[in-house]
Amino acid sequence: MGLGGREHGEGTEPTHRRSCGDYFQLERSQEQAPALQPPRAAGGDSSFRALGLGPALVSALQSLPITQPTAVQRRAIPALLRGGNALCAAETGSGKTLAYLLPLFQKLLSRPLLGPAWPPCPRSLVLLPSRELAEQVRSVASSLGHSVGLRVQEIGGGRGMASVKNQLRSDPDADLLVSTPGALCKALRKRMVRLERLCCLVLDEADTLLDPTFLDLVEEVLMQWNTKTQLVVVGATFPEGLGQFLSKVTNLGHFTTLTSQSLHHLLPHVQQKFIRIKGSDKASELLQLIKDQGRSNGALLIFCNNASTVNWLGYILDDHKIKHLRLQGQMPAAMRAGIFNTFQKGQRDVLICTDLASRGLDTSRVALVVNYDFPSTLQDYLHRVGRVGRVGSKVPGTVVSFVTHRWDVDLVRKIETAARRRTN
Repeated sequence: MGLGGREHGEGTEPTHRRSCGDYFQLERSQEQAPALQPPRAAGGDSSFRALGLGPALVSALQSLPITQPTAVQRRAIPALLRGGNALCAAETGSGKTLAYLLPLFQKLLSRPLLGPAWPPCPRSLVLLPSRELAEQVRSVASSLGHSVGLRVQEIGGGRGMASVKNQLRSDPDADLLVSTPGALCKALRKRMVRLERLCCLVLDEADTLLDPTFLDLVEEVLMQWNTKTQLVVVGATFPEGLGQFLSKVTNLGHFTTLTSQSLHHLLPHVQQKFIRIKGSDKASELLQLIKDQGRSNGALLIFCNNASTVNWLGYILDDHKIKHLRLQGQMPAAMRAGIFNTFQKGQRDVLICTDLASRGLDTSRVALVVNYDFPSTLQDYLHRVGRVGRVGSKVPGTVVSFVTHRWDVDLVRKIETAARRRTN
């Protein structure tokens, strides 16, 4: 079955919604990602130097090459350079990592070194919910830090404490430590690392970090945090209990809130299609989409709601001789990291995954996202959509969603409502 059927423009209500084959789509209303839109105020200097970064960091950015800040970077960098705690919220793929790393590095460069220490006492810490994300942020930070003489260390889960200890010993004087909550808490309990020298602590992908899986671990870290240290909480979506959680460790009145205009909005530069389809027809529809996509049109992400569907769908693709990778949370951490690195390097163009791959990971190669299973929440949908049309992507991208169950239809109606608000 192709994409034929009844087409509906943005914000319209499809007729015969429950009939299979029916679909509607949200067309692109602009070509460029909102994060790359120039500032509305005419004139003025919006360069990194004008935001307050020193010559060394500006030069390091140019060598990457990055010459112009995104919208969230223009908003966040001056505010974070002034100090004080902050909530930084912006849509996925908008450049949030550099929005906090650049002022963090500027702060480190402006402060004197305190000399060697054992156990290691990093001067800054970035906490992330997965080993894949920690490695990704470490890679970005290392490239930038190497150019300005700052050292970056990373520890993540799934390696064992002997490996973590060896990593910390390899560079005990690192300026920035990037870690997952589990690995850091184990290191803290065994007195392999201390946090009293921190000048900045970043909680990245806050909605996942404050999930029940990590909540106690993050609280354990914050209980050892010096309240004079700058706390930066970063995410594309924030959980309802964030304020209550933070109030346990700090004064919420001292937080600055930094948000982008596109936060929690449907991305206007990404085409989004919704297909009403029987569950038994989804595999054949997916195979047709993969065939239509072709190898030359960019990479493809296929989202499933659980690990068993990832594995089952992988067997279907195997039967059709389609080379692909699978990524789901039941795999060992080391295996997961290797799989995503293979995908990022372009050695495979199809990745079947759970929502493990929807948070934070850089997927600028991706041109098409398929929601084989429709997500259960609007927040999950926005994170999945954010895998295409990112800063650095060569194409704006397309998202195709299979709508199968009654509860899927209920969420589609919410998305339609959001689309109407976007155009009114």
